[in-house]
Amino acid sequence: MAHKSNVELLVEKGIITKDQLNKAKEEVNKTGLPIEKALEKLGFISELDIAQVVADSIGVPFMNLTDYLIDPEVIKLVPESLAKKCWTVPLFKIGDSLTVAMLDPLDVTAIDEIRAKTKMGSVDPVLSTQGMIQNVLDQYYGSVGSVKDLTLELTQEKLDQKIKNAKGLNEVSEEAPVIKLVNMIIMEAVKDKASDIHVEPEEEMVRVRYRIDGILHETQQIMAKMDIAETRNPQDGRIQLKMENKDLDLRVSSFPTVYGENIVLRILDKTSVILGLGDLGLVEKDLKDFDKIIQRPNGIILVTGPTGSGKTTTLYSALSTVNSMEKNIITIEDPVEYEIPLIRQTQVNAKAGLTFATGLRSILRQDPDIIMVGEIRDKETAEIAIQASLTGHLVFSTLHTNDAASSLTRLIDMGVEPFLISTSVIAILAQRLVRVICPYCKEKYSPSSEVIKDLDLDSKITFYRGKGCVKCKQTGFIGRKGIFEFLLINEEIKNMVVAKSSASEIKKNALAHGMRTLFDDGLEKAKNGITTIEEVLRVSEET
Repeated sequence: MAHKSNVELLVEKGIITKDQLNKAKEEVNKTGLPIEKALEKLGFISELDIAQVVADSIGVPFMNLTDYLIDPEVIKLVPESLAKKCWTVPLFKIGDSLTVAMLDPLDVTAIDEIRAKTKMGSVDPVLSTQGMIQNVLDQYYGSVGSVKDLTLELTQEKLDQKIKNAKGLNEVSEEAPVIKLVNMIIMEAVKDKASDIHVEPEEEMVRVRYRIDGILHETQQIMAKMDIAETRNPQDGRIQLKMENKDLDLRVSSFPTVYGENIVLRILDKTSVILGLGDLGLVEKDLKDFDKIIQRPNGIILVTGPTGSGKTTTLYSALSTVNSMEKNIITIEDPVEYEIPLIRQTQVNAKAGLTFATGLRSILRQDPDIIMVGEIRDKETAEIAIQASLTGHLVFSTLHTNDAASSLTRLIDMGVEPFLISTSVIAILAQRLVRVICPYCKEKYSPSSEVIKDLDLDSKITFYRGKGCVKCKQTGFIGRKGIFEFLLINEEIKNMVVAKSSASEIKKNALAHGMRTLFDDGLEKAKNGITTIEEVLRVSEET
């Protein structure tokens, strides 16, 4: 790693000019600084520039540790003394292999020492900067226990002292224990596969809850009387973080309450694998019909259900299925949750005047084949979507209705002409998410006699539930699957829409043509041991 070669690379890559190099050499003569430090002092390069050039020259990946989250269990693998001595921090572990960030990835002695201490099969070094490694050392070492342990560093007396000494609230939030606590809360939420983190201030404490598989679970009660900030208005923001091989997008929403700011963080894992259609949970017949309908050249396909029912996952699965080099697919979403190669995705921005309606108008000028509109919220968006479908585009969108048939009457209620709905909407998929029984503690059981009687079930059918174990955190469930109601629009239903028939009449016709209700689909999944009867009743709202 000779200085000369690194400097030559900086010039070669156009990061510095020869004139800047000459000025840096003058600085070296004056101060005796190494050439790279002289370039840095003069503001010609940053520590990051040098690290990236060094990484290229030695053939080792460079890792930017800014906003990088590390599992405390991984941190524990390398003792603080060894980390500081070798200028290294462990990043993540896959099987018997540990990836570490180092200031000098060619230090074979240090790598051997880390391997011996951690008892890992292999240690894979990546390069990072001194500043970044120091930051990680400051944030993670000294407290790598649980959230509970960390809150002991933040007693009310200590917090009051910090507030008293700080010049402003930002300075309080930058205190290492606070950063560690926030990092650890996010880390634990990601490990528990939570979709949301709720931080809720109350009179005597702050409650932290994680939403896992659709249900909120309390994890901690921390930090008494933390009324250190007052904000009058609700606010929204976004944070991007890295954890192991995940790219996380946190959507932050704050809301003022009588005891302080209520904060909800929605966790979006942008590196999540998008499910194939076959993994959603559709029964074979509905899967074949849905797969066939999304190959159509035009028409509107609606996915419907309440917030958190998995509509976005279904839409992304459908788009990924039809995605190809021959098709131009454009979306407008709120927000963009996952990025799909080849697909042009944009996000609504009300402040900039980009709504679903205005965005959809612009998309139509981009020569699309397939369009996805995050949600039809008003008559204007509905009519533009219908116009798009009638002019040869396939349109995917969502509505917030309880079942498939209600989507047709909802569009009429918005003020859309019934004949336009009947000629454009080709299929509606209503859905909910049910929790899947934990495979590690699955056991046979009999539902209560009331449930069997109310649902007219055969008492001889074997049903299953999760007893509760360490793997499922005593809940009896791990993960979720969809239950569905798939309505294909036939000629009779088209005529019923034009005649403004009720949702119940349309549903009756669909059932006569073989449609399964959400409850019937859920009941079948309960009989197959995928979920429980109680879970189906909870989400389908049928008794």
